[in-house]
Amino acid sequence: MLKIGMIGMSPGNAHPYSWSSIINGTFDGELISAIGYPAVSDYLQANIDTLGIPGASVSHVWSQNAEISQSIAKNAGIPFVVDKLEDMIGEVDAVILGRDDPENHVGMAKPFLDAGVPLFIDKPLAYSKEDLDYFIQQHHLGKVFMSCSSMRYSQECRTVKTGIKSLGKIHLVTAVGKKDWKKYGVHLLEALFSTLDDPKPVKVQHIGEVDEDIVLVTFENGIKATVHLFKDICGTFQLSFFGENGWKIADIQNSYSMFRDNLIVFIDALKEEKPYLDFAKTAAIMQVVIGAKESFENGGKVVNLEKHGR
Repeated sequence: MLKIGMIGMSPGNAHPYSWSSIINGTFDGELISAIGYPAVSDYLQANIDTLGIPGASVSHVWSQNAEISQSIAKNAGIPFVVDKLEDMIGEVDAVILGRDDPENHVGMAKPFLDAGVPLFIDKPLAYSKEDLDYFIQQHHLGKVFMSCSSMRYSQECRTVKTGIKSLGKIHLVTAVGKKDWKKYGVHLLEALFSTLDDPKPVKVQHIGEVDEDIVLVTFENGIKATVHLFKDICGTFQLSFFGENGWKIADIQNSYSMFRDNLIVFIDALKEEKPYLDFAKTAAIMQVVIGAKESFENGGKVVNLEKHGR
């Protein structure tokens, strides 16, 4: 049985609760609802017959607050709460860094990477070139870690991908979501890239404004994509793919299935020594995320990803 450590918790991100429950096969719906995540309780209840991932268990948990750690542990039946995240080293086989505050990822990942403990790092992996360079260096040193948005494994995008050849040559993709570029741009990019078999991005430009992110991405194969993240629209994640012969839409709604499939990919890689997600795919997406931020900070200039060594 693989023992996994869970690290939480960043504001508004319920992944330490939901992911621990998906792996361990148990949850406390009243507790999750009481702390402000009733939708998480609802999708766990709706999929209760598929909860639990064989051969793995979240055995340890740490967060910045002992009360939060105890709450996560109670929800998913996690037996050990540690005082310091480093206390997991030597006690677990792998760690899930279930926080979406990228500015803290290097500091929290470093003890485990230094100790050779495999990691899954929640999206976005990094939000600065310096932090991304650190992870690129760690990859080149052979350190084992994986990072992505679970939208890479969305059923809705897989359905589109199954029939995408019928569209002919793809010229345009539009992607629309709620919230902000920093934490949620990676969601739409991950879905977009994976559906298109991870084409190489060459240019990115932010042409929006505060709370209304509009990002233009140009790929080496000629496809152009616009990614829209607006703070004040209704909750949605949808992508439209336009080809010479037709178009298809992916309206992403099934969070549970993509979370579970993402966790299975990571756990299967640990158990069976299968390949992890190719880090080059993660790095390319992070380069677009960071490049768009650079473009916004410089008045919407076009950022040439190749020129900037990305």
